[in-house]
Amino acid sequence: MNKLILSILIVIILTGCNVFPTDTLSQPEGKVIMNGEQYKMIQSDYQWKEDNVEISTKSSADINELAELFETIEVEKDDTLKFKIDKNPTSITVAKLNEDGTTDIVEMKDNEIKMPSQSGYYIYQLITIWSKGKQTFVFDVNVE
Repeated sequence: MNKLILSILIVIILTGCNVFPTDTLSQPEGKVIMNGEQYKMIQSDYQWKEDNVEISTKSSADINELAELFETIEVEKDDTLKFKIDKNPTSITVAKLNEDGTTDIVEMKDNEIKMPSQSGYYIYQLITIWSKGKQTFVFDVNVE
């Protein structure tokens, strides 16, 4: 009888201490939304620290190689793109790489950005920050 009670107490204690975690640590995903269609952005440079788990990955590819992995979105001049990023980041910085190699910071309002008023190919990089980490996302567009 004592063994049975001891076994039950051990199970209760282990369950109460959450020795068997039910949550898994997952990398946030980011999506670009254009005319209701969602495109998963390419993930790069990821850092996260939660409880006693720390994850850090650095991409060996440059931004042009990462953009090649993304299905280029065809957009019109002055179109609006919307973003949906998991885990509600506290900060998002959007940088636009122009065809001439220059980079501009793009204003984002309500998780939306406006496409350029000039035709061309552009690569966008989003640097997202949470209290527990940060992540970079990449996508590209062709403005007609």
